[in-house]
Amino acid sequence: MQNQNEGIYRDLKLVDLKQILKQRGISAAGLTRKANIISKLEEDDARQPASVESDGLTYRGTISTTTSDDVPSTNSIDSLNTAAQSNEQKMLDRKEREGIVLWRRPFTTFSYFLLQCVGLFRNYGIRLLKNWRIMLAIMVLIICMLSAYYIEGSHQSSVRYLEKEFLWCSYWVGLGILSSVGLGTGLHTFLLYLGPHIAAVTLAAFECMSVNFPEPPYPNSIICPDVKEDSMTLWTIMSKVRLEAMMWGAGTAIGELPPYFMARAARLSGEEFDADDEFEELEELLEEQRIHPQDMGFMERAKLGVHRLVQRVGFVGILLCASIPNPLFDLAGITCGHFLIPFWTFFGATLIGKAIIKMHIQKLFVIFAFSKQHVEHLINLIKYIPAFGESLQAPFKEYLDKQKQKLHHKPGTAVASETSWLSWLFEKVVLLMVVYFVISIIHSMAQSYHKKICRERNAKKVNKE
Repeated sequence: MQNQNEGIYRDLKLVDLKQILKQRGISAAGLTRKANIISKLEEDDARQPASVESDGLTYRGTISTTTSDDVPSTNSIDSLNTAAQSNEQKMLDRKEREGIVLWRRPFTTFSYFLLQCVGLFRNYGIRLLKNWRIMLAIMVLIICMLSAYYIEGSHQSSVRYLEKEFLWCSYWVGLGILSSVGLGTGLHTFLLYLGPHIAAVTLAAFECMSVNFPEPPYPNSIICPDVKEDSMTLWTIMSKVRLEAMMWGAGTAIGELPPYFMARAARLSGEEFDADDEFEELEELLEEQRIHPQDMGFMERAKLGVHRLVQRVGFVGILLCASIPNPLFDLAGITCGHFLIPFWTFFGATLIGKAIIKMHIQKLFVIFAFSKQHVEHLINLIKYIPAFGESLQAPFKEYLDKQKQKLHHKPGTAVASETSWLSWLFEKVVLLMVVYFVISIIHSMAQSYHKKICRERNAKKVNKE
């Protein structure tokens, strides 16, 4: 006979089902999927000889407590009702949390953001104090580096070179972190910074027939060297931008660590974490695939594909997911953290995939797209756009000619600074994307603080009961 509570079980969240198991005295160890927990609850119901009906629910006994007449305790019935109420409360909290944005509740959103910042600083300060030996070693290292930097001597030429390389690498690593950190709210720094940099180097390389640009002013600006090469190849250009591209890729790999660490810490402690909604959605997708696989869309199937690839294949699966442009890679980090994949397995595969494989694919695409013949051919094709093709072609052609002229001016000579509407438009797009990124961070942190408030409120309510 099919369990009459099956429909109620499927409407509950994973954490609620685990709470019911705990209240019945059944261990949830090794049960990570919603379907497995439901099966465990149904087996427990089927083992009980009597049944009780309450509020339309049919409940078949309990392992933990029974009355003298072998009738199940109402505590187990209450656990179902409590879980349903908890699920409803969480839905209301989630709906309220979605409304915590600057254009709806500006004061609440900004105050929650500030309180979350204070909480984060306090938590990180406590962790630093607990690891005072590491902090002491870092401080000693910084003092030694500052001494070497300011004390005059023959080593200053090497120090200046290391300083230049360190700042250059740190710049691209930082942009990479901004691109991937934040569970989907990252700033798209490849499109805004690295891509245009590779495109500029590519155009200059074909115009100058050399990549040995004078330093300075490179990389701040590009000037053609006096000596030209006989030919220009893709490999030569890729070698010129390899360092910054790999540093950006390494930064994106570092930016994928927060979801991994949050999921891992939550699994080890048994508590919820900020990406719990994403993992709950994954559990619901697994259940939906089991019941109605024909109703699933492309994105739902893609999420499940990433989850299964990472879980079953391990290092190779993570490497494959990291080696292609993948907006669902946050899910891979959450999956690896939840299933306690070793850190170096996750980070090693992510680093190799993003900093080496993926970056070479992206570099090759940008260099191929912005090679001399392709750019000129594209500008020629613009004039064939109906109605306004020729008027649209003129500013692009003028902008390209001005950029080529700038490459041939001699150091120290004045250059006419004229801002084209294309440059103005690109600057405004960059500004808008940076503003959107900042607003997204404010919203994310404010909503995280609201989730913390709701979690503490629910915990107090459970303790009172």
